[in-house]
Amino acid sequence: MKLVQIAGLAATAVLLAACGSGQVGGSGGAPVENNKRLTLIPGVQAEPFYISMQCGAQAEAQKLGYTLDTSAPQKFDAALQTEKVNALGSNPPAALLIAPTDDTAMLAPIQQVASRGVKIIEVDTSLKDTSVARSSISSDNTQGGQLAADTLAQLTAGKSGSVLVLDTIAGTSTTNARAAGFEEQLKKYPNLKSVGIQFTQNEPEQAASKVTAALASTPDLVGIFATNLNTGEGTATGLRNAGKVGQVQLVGFDASPSEVEGLRNGEYQALIAQDPAMIGQRGVQQAVAALEGKPVERNLTAPLHSITKANMDANSQYFYKQSC
Repeated sequence: MKLVQIAGLAATAVLLAACGSGQVGGSGGAPVENNKRLTLIPGVQAEPFYISMQCGAQAEAQKLGYTLDTSAPQKFDAALQTEKVNALGSNPPAALLIAPTDDTAMLAPIQQVASRGVKIIEVDTSLKDTSVARSSISSDNTQGGQLAADTLAQLTAGKSGSVLVLDTIAGTSTTNARAAGFEEQLKKYPNLKSVGIQFTQNEPEQAASKVTAALASTPDLVGIFATNLNTGEGTATGLRNAGKVGQVQLVGFDASPSEVEGLRNGEYQALIAQDPAMIGQRGVQQAVAALEGKPVERNLTAPLHSITKANMDANSQYFYKQSC
């Protein structure tokens, strides 16, 4: 009799432990009820854009009674981000907010997490397959590229010449859209001629090298559009090394502390700033709505802002953070 009681108590303890662990149930494959955990997997660690996004997401999660963990890959790389997604393992969060580093390669690992009942919310970047995520929140990156072209046209003030576009990695939905939007809008300015889009693999050193080569091959180069932080920083380095700072107009994308300082000291002539904190905030809002059975908006956009040295102090609220 005593042995039967002990066995019964042990079985009860195991059942209670399983219920309290937040692990995936064996039958339904969905997160257990009352899971209040959210996970954010951004594109790369230690980048002010994603830090600002994390800050906005954390504040909103706390406000709504949820916890949010962030796990970022060391580089903007699909294989490294896949490791982060796979590491969610058998104890996934209720919802995953993710900035896919490749619009195709990240499909399978994200689908695997979604198959366990996790709500998927895309922030900043997105997959080509629109069936996986419940919501996508980003800037209108095509519009951002168009705004960059309009800004560069104003900066060149009617001067004729060639323009180079430096993009990051083929398959990165956001920066590819910025480059395409820029190229299309530039056609409205007959004095400016694009010499095409080149990819930097999101490495500042490659951007600097391509600037050096472009300056040698294109004597009438009057402007460069750099589609993100790393590419912009590399472009500024290339122009500085060649003694062309201010002579070739540089329009960057984002407003990291280093870019803002570059704008202030004349290395950049303009920045197209996003609102990453708002993207994180809205991502959490949509995740919680999906979890609580409320209406979810499939596509949301955050505003963009053209910032020059003349108006930068009035737009300081859009500068990115290095910590929350």
